[in-house]
Amino acid sequence: MGKRVAISIGDVNGIGPEVVIKALSKQPLKDLTPIILSSKKVLNWWLNNLSQTLDYHHASSIDDIVEQQFNLLETYGDEDISVSPGTFSKQSGKCAMLAVKKGIALCKSQQANALVTAPISKEAVNLAGYHIPGHTEFLAEKTNTSDFMMMLVHEDLRVGLVTGHIPVSNVSSTLSTNLVTKYIGVMHNALQNDFDIASPNIAVLGLNPHAGDGGVIGTEEQEIISPAIELARSKGLDVTGPHPADGFFGNRKHEQYDGILAMYHDQGLIPFKTLSFGGGVNYTAGIPIIRTSPDHGTAFDIAGENKANPSSFTEALKLAAELIEHRNKRVVK
Repeated sequence: MGKRVAISIGDVNGIGPEVVIKALSKQPLKDLTPIILSSKKVLNWWLNNLSQTLDYHHASSIDDIVEQQFNLLETYGDEDISVSPGTFSKQSGKCAMLAVKKGIALCKSQQANALVTAPISKEAVNLAGYHIPGHTEFLAEKTNTSDFMMMLVHEDLRVGLVTGHIPVSNVSSTLSTNLVTKYIGVMHNALQNDFDIASPNIAVLGLNPHAGDGGVIGTEEQEIISPAIELARSKGLDVTGPHPADGFFGNRKHEQYDGILAMYHDQGLIPFKTLSFGGGVNYTAGIPIIRTSPDHGTAFDIAGENKANPSSFTEALKLAAELIEHRNKRVVK
């Protein structure tokens, strides 16, 4: 079996199907076997809408997959899904999550080597009864993983988050020395195991402006973050900080580190998305399966208009293939 990559189509009314089709139409297969998790009806609707062709094999089951070819595997069961770009619904949310669940199952059973997820609508999946903040938390739940982290990747820039999809008002009260220490460890292990970096160096950002200015603008650095860094160092990890976030990126210090740990969502993602120029990838660290995705959402405002840029999805596919190689290399060792 070559590199089998399961691809969940995302919300069928967003730009997920469009970026999947555009990326795959330019994807050299080599030893890659993409398995699109969707329905023939949905895929053909989008192919017609985009005036695109994709020579795919309509597999009757996972045992019918053709290696080194585009495959479509039905995942919606009896759901008669209709496509209505720019809207979301209970049905579109349910179908999106059925594809994700199938992708996770294929990876857990080792019938696929990685899962690349197209964007879902949080509103739609919650209407469908999946009360989750996002893909990351659902993946962790279905793989029974407690120590997981959202990490954004673009070439050598890797930014992880201590807190993810929570209100900014809750960030400070959520932080603890144990939590920061845990995520330093999750990042360290991911950099070693999935990115094949033998001795990774990690920068930890502060929470407050100027990293607290010695306690003048907040004490989280002194009371929570610095002790976590010292604890990680005592275990032999190469960690520095807490760094003031603005100066860190402004002075291009990010180029000196294998990984950067941010305290909250926008602290990490705003500079990351600025620096990655639309080519960033969302990678889930700490879970037993490989999962990547584009770093954008459903973009309902342009869905169906043939305006979506597939660059981030293309990079997500590329990173998934690289991580498969790194994991295979570890198994051989």
